[in-house]
Amino acid sequence: MASIESLLSAAELPDSPTPRLDAELLLAHALGKSRSYLHTWPEREVEAAQAARFLADLVRRRGGEPVAYILGQQGFWSLDLEVAPHTLIPRPDTELLVETALALLPATPASLLDLGTGSGAIALALAAERPAWRLTGVDRVAEAVALAERNRARLKLTNAEFIHSHWFAALGARRYALIVSNPPYIAADDHHLTEGDLRFEPSSALVAGADGLDDIRLIVAQAPEHLQAGGWLLLEHGFEQAVAVRDLLAARGFAEVQSRRDLADHERISLGRFHHE
Repeated sequence: MASIESLLSAAELPDSPTPRLDAELLLAHALGKSRSYLHTWPEREVEAAQAARFLADLVRRRGGEPVAYILGQQGFWSLDLEVAPHTLIPRPDTELLVETALALLPATPASLLDLGTGSGAIALALAAERPAWRLTGVDRVAEAVALAERNRARLKLTNAEFIHSHWFAALGARRYALIVSNPPYIAADDHHLTEGDLRFEPSSALVAGADGLDDIRLIVAQAPEHLQAGGWLLLEHGFEQAVAVRDLLAARGFAEVQSRRDLADHERISLGRFHHE
């Protein structure tokens, strides 16, 4: 039998930007332990079946499959979420949407909408932080809605619900104090789609037409019909799309239009407020 440290030292992930972290996450998963266990007991022997699982997962990772899909889980905000290949992997950049939404509205009762909810990450993070808010998440992929509901049930967040809907289609006349979305925003010919983790993520959750703005155009056009007076729309977008998104918001009649920067100092989200006449 091999020790924890010998397995980690022999793990080869030449194409990963974080090879040691990936190996530790995969071995901890195979052992059913935390990463701190690996650091505390590096000399512990690993059972053959556990070592075999770890080595099989290493092969998947060397093939480019994201660690989150191999583990079936990903951390986002304060939550551990189940993820699957029919949803995007929640990313730290998207936490900026959560931070901004929390700052815009008071903690008093309000209804909010998360468009293209995927694993439910944004809606559930907001529901966890604001018990008085009522979150609705929608997704056009039925499997994503089921996954988000499993995350909601496991986290015991009773102030969130998930609906099968292509953007606003199934929402009728419902209106919200705030609408938030991390929609597809990659151009169809972007070379990044054939590189790294994006190769394994669903293209329907990534690609939005020739310039990457098709879904954002639709959301901006239709959102006012589902916003309460003075309601906010928050959109994540590509780091080079901020000017275009601000222009779309302004042209549709949104006020207080602005963008916010992520940790890499890129304009990552844009927002505006709609005042009905």
